[in-house]
Amino acid sequence: MTDPSASDPLGLTLQALLNQPSPAADACLGLARQLYQARRFPEAEALSAHAVAVHPDARDLWNIRGVLLRMLRRLPEAIAALDQALRIDPAFSGAMINRGNVLLDLNQNEAALETFTRAVRLDPQGAIPRAMTGRALLRLGRSEDAIQHFRDATQLRADYVEAWQILVSALTDLDRWPEADTASAAALLANPDNIQLLETRSLLLRVSGRYGDAEAFLAERLRRTPDAAWAHFHLGDLLVLGNPERAIGHLRRALALAPGQPDHAYALLRALGGSVAGDEGAKLDEAFALARQLAATGDQTPARTALLRDAFARVCAFEDIAGLGSFESLGRSWAGTGLNASLMYHMAQANTPERARELVAQHRLWGEGIEAHAGRTPIPPVPLRTTGKVRLGFMSSDLRDHPVGKFALPLFDHIDRDRFEVFAYSFNRGEADPIQAHIAQQVDAFRCWPEITSREAARRIAEDQLDMLIELGGPTAMNLPQVMAWRPARLQASWLGYPHSTGLSAVDRFICDPFNAPTSPDLLIETPMLMPKSWIAMSRMLLASVPAAQHDLPERRRGYLTFGTANNPYKYTAEGLALWARVVAAVPGAHFAFIRPEAGSQAFRLNVEAAFALEGVTADRIEWHVTRGGHLTAYSDIDISLDTFPLTGGTTTVEALLMGVPVVSLAGEAFFQRLSRSILTNAGLTDLCADTPQAFEAIAVGLAANEGRRLALRRSLRARLEASPLGDAESFARDFYEMIHREIGPKSAPRTAD
Repeated sequence: MTDPSASDPLGLTLQALLNQPSPAADACLGLARQLYQARRFPEAEALSAHAVAVHPDARDLWNIRGVLLRMLRRLPEAIAALDQALRIDPAFSGAMINRGNVLLDLNQNEAALETFTRAVRLDPQGAIPRAMTGRALLRLGRSEDAIQHFRDATQLRADYVEAWQILVSALTDLDRWPEADTASAAALLANPDNIQLLETRSLLLRVSGRYGDAEAFLAERLRRTPDAAWAHFHLGDLLVLGNPERAIGHLRRALALAPGQPDHAYALLRALGGSVAGDEGAKLDEAFALARQLAATGDQTPARTALLRDAFARVCAFEDIAGLGSFESLGRSWAGTGLNASLMYHMAQANTPERARELVAQHRLWGEGIEAHAGRTPIPPVPLRTTGKVRLGFMSSDLRDHPVGKFALPLFDHIDRDRFEVFAYSFNRGEADPIQAHIAQQVDAFRCWPEITSREAARRIAEDQLDMLIELGGPTAMNLPQVMAWRPARLQASWLGYPHSTGLSAVDRFICDPFNAPTSPDLLIETPMLMPKSWIAMSRMLLASVPAAQHDLPERRRGYLTFGTANNPYKYTAEGLALWARVVAAVPGAHFAFIRPEAGSQAFRLNVEAAFALEGVTADRIEWHVTRGGHLTAYSDIDISLDTFPLTGGTTTVEALLMGVPVVSLAGEAFFQRLSRSILTNAGLTDLCADTPQAFEAIAVGLAANEGRRLALRRSLRARLEASPLGDAESFARDFYEMIHREIGPKSAPRTAD
């Protein structure tokens, strides 16, 4: 029989040395280094223990033993081993550097700095001691000194790639973009074909907002080296938001050139989820299968778990979501690493009072990190204007053909020009559409900065000397809520685009109304600022985009009653699907219709069918309307819309009512749980809003039995909405500007400059 160890020459050599009572020091050191390179740390550590017992005065053996113990996270033992190496040779610079690294791991940053400084004295021309001293200085907040040490390291060794990378990163973290750009260019001049530095350059261009330059840089690299997997990956990842179809092509190529690269696979997962062209359902199924493969590896960072969660949420794979981690651990991992956009999908899982409050804490965790960065990189103070009209700013990349733009239009169509100057700020990277052009004509100034950093945007906004700035987008695509952390305006507020606190203490107010305001102050970070009736109103453009509603009941035409939803599946929960299914089961012959592009996904259909089957609803009673953008006409087949919870509908609730379809909703404590409650109350339909799942079911079943009321609503809901506060855009704008004017108060109030 063949000895299996014969296929492992390192293992054979290891056993031979371990079996020798006095192996040669050089042989042990050489094999330990090979095992280290192979990441076989436990075996290498066992060899080092044997070797130092035989050769207690061999400094190099003690040194590599310290390195191996560090890899195994046995940090106190690592310090002891490295101290022994330094006792043998106090001038051993390499052991001193390794000792400093362990001290950094232990967060003993002052001690690490002292150790690295000693290494510099021992080796004044050594680049590595300089760079490591810079690392310790960064940890201690001494950025200027750290940057100088990184510069010195690159001067001493122009091919020291890691030092160049850290220098660019340190300058970037301080928003010193021109210096970072110069350093990046110098690094590539000295190392023109180094892939790590090429990647650093492309990422620098991207994070500094120079998306066009980043795309051109990567395209040029691919022209030179068409099979550069790294360039295909970065170009694909860059294009995901603007052109997911092109992104998918580059990412597939990257994976073909470098199979098994997890970063490439996760980027492809993101692109597949963002594509709306062609067979969207097939792409979602591909993304779901890929997500399951990646989840099985267990090699996830916060960014990766966010992508997995998004892929699972699109197809209602709730068990897969649960397998990624707890509500608290996932949310805090995303918030702590700056992934605030991932908290939007997390909102649907905040289905208990405890989770609702934990969600607030997660947003605040993100906000603390951003505000700490803003505190390190303040913008220049701007004198406060004490005369003239009130200057009010609106900041959102969605001031275009987008639900946010359409609901914000009344404020631009009915500006209180006697008392206000209005400014608008957008970071939209697409072409201006008619709604954006219309808003630009209405305001005193429209600033569109598609390629800009958050700090620079804050600096420019501050120069407009606003009395108040309102952020409308939250962490959604192309929006920059972090701009508010630099406090570019005296008073700052959040409204409309994101149904939760952003997490920034620099945002002072949260605009809502008496019907959707949270029931407890600990469910908001900001102070609520209440509109008297509704927090939104329908614009003329929104109304014009809605087709005419049919006045007959779908039930009469089709022979059975149909419940349905057009809400995004990221708002769905297992409990929500079960409740919908129980409602359907309670109404003989009733169907449920999903009006979503996800309805084309086999995984979505199977998961939904399984959830409904648990409540006794067979698959033939579920209808699939596969649509994107043309969903409103599908309401002609819907009798009653059932709302999502705990994250309720907003735009979808308004649209359903405009199409003559009543909406049954379940309200909770938090703002995001009360959006439909406000809409229904302002429309005079408070009785369609429940406080418990049992009441929700009773209301839905009762409405299904009341054909007369449903017929009356079908014929009157649009007119009813237009006659309500939701339809009075002029009064809404008047109330809004009056509320702002009262809130701002005297123009001489001090502006916080931080």
